[in-house]
This record gives sequence, structure tokens and C-alpha cells, in this order.
Amino acid sequence: MAYTRRVRYKNKKRNINVGARPGTVIIPEDALPPKITIYSFNQDDLQVSNGTDMETITRQIAKCNDHTHWIKINGLGDAKLMEDIGTFLGINQLVLEDIVNTHQRPKFDEYEGYVFGTSRVIYFNKENELVNCQFSGIVKDNIVISFEESHLDYFEVITTRLKAGKGIIRTGGPGYIFYALTDTILDNYFVMLSKIGDMIDQTEDKLYQSPDKSIMFDAQQLKRTLIIIRRACWPERDKINDMIRSESPEITQETKLYLRDAYDHCIQAMDMVESYKEVTSSIIDLYLSMVSNRMNEIMKVLTIISVIFIPLTFIAGIYGMNFSREDTHGHVIRDNMPELYVQHGYVYALIGMFLIGAFQVLIFWRKGWFNKL
Repeated sequence: MAYTRRVRYKNKKRNINVGARPGTVIIPEDALPPKITIYSFNQDDLQVSNGTDMETITRQIAKCNDHTHWIKINGLGDAKLMEDIGTFLGINQLVLEDIVNTHQRPKFDEYEGYVFGTSRVIYFNKENELVNCQFSGIVKDNIVISFEESHLDYFEVITTRLKAGKGIIRTGGPGYIFYALTDTILDNYFVMLSKIGDMIDQTEDKLYQSPDKSIMFDAQQLKRTLIIIRRACWPERDKINDMIRSESPEITQETKLYLRDAYDHCIQAMDMVESYKEVTSSIIDLYLSMVSNRMNEIMKVLTIISVIFIPLTFIAGIYGMNFSREDTHGHVIRDNMPELYVQHGYVYALIGMFLIGAFQVLIFWRKGWFNKL
């Protein structure tokens, strides 16, 4: 059976600019160059274009002026592109700062003419590293623009639905696209939790079959992973609730019906996280209890051996003192170990010691001590 592998956490440096002007767009050093994909669609048509600069966006929007546009940007390594998008859409500088500052907690903010939201994208990469990235989205008029840190196509299921053209994916508007992206993030939380559940089951099996100290380390890493997911789920619930209660025209009543379903999914994910956290804590406690019980059993064996040999050692110690039976003039000293001159005394001593030990073993056996070893 394959047990839990070590989970490595892909840490990212946090931009800390003490005293910087609010709204300053500072690109992280490890930010990837942007890749832009634009999906322009209506009920009957879907147009897709790719590029790396602002001209790609403006050309596509002008070409498809009667379409809804999903501008998908993977990579945040171009400050000029961010500034151009802010100017083109009339986005507040504070929003642009939150987009490039990728340590935001999930939230939903309303501004005049548009709405802005962030979420946490959490997944295991091919190197078994736990990646915790930021997703940001802006909805304005007939445009939804999403920002992702990596070049990974995390929303492939949404693009597949757009190409198929079934359901309301093309007619629900940009607010519905933003909901679909959020719901995809939540669905992947369940995929993560399913993998973690399998890891917990494997760790429990190992605990019952061949417990060792690696169990405690595995359980602690799983618990840490669950804490990261919990830190994403709790504010995500508040974010979705804010979207449901929003009065912004960008979030339609039809979209709010679907958001209520996403809210329920978020609650389910939180319940699973709390349940798995309790299980991982109980695995650690059970392992420590098993170690303690094993130590008690070892101490019990050592105690039984010590108790058996203490009187035997006492007898051997007494007759090992070798006080002389006669003085230097040949006179008998009555109080000095007369047994030293008894015929067959050595044999009698061994038989007596054996009988004492056997009697103790019999007492312990009748008390049931050997049955519990």
C-alpha cells in the first residue's frame, strides 16, 4: 500500500513596501509574463484570440462589440499591462494593487460601475507541492476579466462549456461567468479534500498495521494542509454571501440563485475540513497513546524481571560476603555464616533461589500479568 508522501509547501515571497503610496502597483519578482486569452461569445457565436499586450484586448472588444467578453490573463509580470487595463476599464488603483499583491484573502468589493472579487486557488502540483495561488476577477458591463498567477489552465472546464455552448454559459452574462469561475474553485476544493481523505485513510491503516513515528509527521502535514484550506473556505463563504446580498446590476437575480448553491458547497467544504482536522488530531493522539502504552508494557516486563531477581540477588549478596567461620587461632565464631560449611550448601542455595523465583512467577501468572504482555 502506498502511504502518504511528504507534502511540500510552495512558499512565495510577500511584497512588503513600508510607507508606499496606496494603489502602487508593484510586480512580485517571481511573477510570470502574462498570457492573454479572450473569449468573446453570444448565444450563436464564440470568438477566441490570444496575445500578450493591451492591443489584443482592445482589438477583440472592438471586433466583437455585441458579444460578452471573458478576458483571461495568466501571469502578472507586466506592470504596464496592469496600468493599461486600469485605464481602459476605469479601475481604481487600489484594485490593481490587490490584484498584484497575491496574498489577499477571498473578498468581494463593489465599486461604481463594476465589482471585484478574489479567491484562493489551492492544488497539488506534479512535484506534490501544495500551491496556494490567488485568483482575481473584475466584472464590468459586458466584460469579465480574470487574473491568475500561473500559466496553468485551471478553468479548462469553463472553456469547454463555452465551446460546447450548452446551458446558460453564453447567455448568463459576465456575472454568471464570474460565478462559474468561483464555483470551479470550490469544486476543486472537494477534489483536494477527497485526496486528503484518502491520505488520512492510508495513515490510519498504517497506524493499525505498522505504527512508527512517520505517522505523526504525516498527520501533522495533513493537518497543516487542512488549515490552509480552512483559511480559504471561511472568507470564501463570506465573499459568496456578499455577492448574494449585492445590489450591483452586475450580479443578476438569476446568478444569485446559483450563488446560493455555491454557498451550500462552501459550507459542505468547511464541514469536511473540520471533520478531517478532528480525525488527524485523533490519529496523532492515538499514536502517542499507543507509544505510551507500549512503553508501559516494556516497563511492566522490566519490573517483573526486577521483582523476580531482587530476592535472588539479595540471597546471593548475603552469601557472597565471605566472613570467616574461624579466627586466626582456629576458634569457631558462632555468628559468622554457619551455612558456609554445610554439606551441599551450594545446591541447597540454588534450589531455594529457584523455588523463590518459581513462586513469584506463579503469583504473577495467577494475577494475569503475563496475559496482558
